[in-house]
Amino acid sequence: MGRAFEYRKASKLKRWGAMSRLFPKLAKAIEMAAKAGVPDPEMNSALRTAILNAKAENMPKTNIEAAIKRASGKDSANYTDVNFEGKGPHGALIFVETATDNNTRTVANVKMYFNKNGGSMAPTGSLEFMFDRKALFEFNKTEDMDLEELEMELIDAGLEELEEEDGVVLVTADYTDFGTLNTAFEEMGIELTKAKLERISNNPQEFTEEQEEEIGKLLEKLEDDDDVQAVYTNMA
Repeated sequence: MGRAFEYRKASKLKRWGAMSRLFPKLAKAIEMAAKAGVPDPEMNSALRTAILNAKAENMPKTNIEAAIKRASGKDSANYTDVNFEGKGPHGALIFVETATDNNTRTVANVKMYFNKNGGSMAPTGSLEFMFDRKALFEFNKTEDMDLEELEMELIDAGLEELEEEDGVVLVTADYTDFGTLNTAFEEMGIELTKAKLERISNNPQEFTEEQEEEIGKLLEKLEDDDDVQAVYTNMA
């Protein structure tokens, strides 16, 4: 299997074991998508994708509907996407994506997590080139699906790699082709189980088990924060 599959297995979702932490992040993504467009998933592809990913994590329908309703409320929060970069223990590279309605609070919290867990912040843009931004799609392989034929059909939509493991198909593309591929899957009637933008290290590094444990403490602190939507590292 390619590195995209390996990355998927070691992704943040394995560390997001508690639904009490995951659901608020998924709800925020739904709220932001609904507010940026229209609160109707049939007319808002970003909202459809956010709902898809929420359902993939077994988020209750009532939670999804509540998030959409909040987006159109008078008191709905105005979230801004803010990214942070830094180094963790043993030189691990860390890229943090947040969605915040209070940048001062978020900056202070992220800086505190780094400083108190053996890390340090880095200037914006200094580490971004160490991560490739990719569009990742997952769906289940059906009995009548010819993957070689499917791969040929999706190349024009931006497909870079198609892999299958245990009946699960993972499609990788450049992040700029996310919308084109998403539309292609809809037109082909392929029901996706996940559709995400991820940052994948283009130079993953090996760490010892003890080092990974130290790095993991910082990652957990970051991921526990309500403003943090995703955390990426160069850990192999």
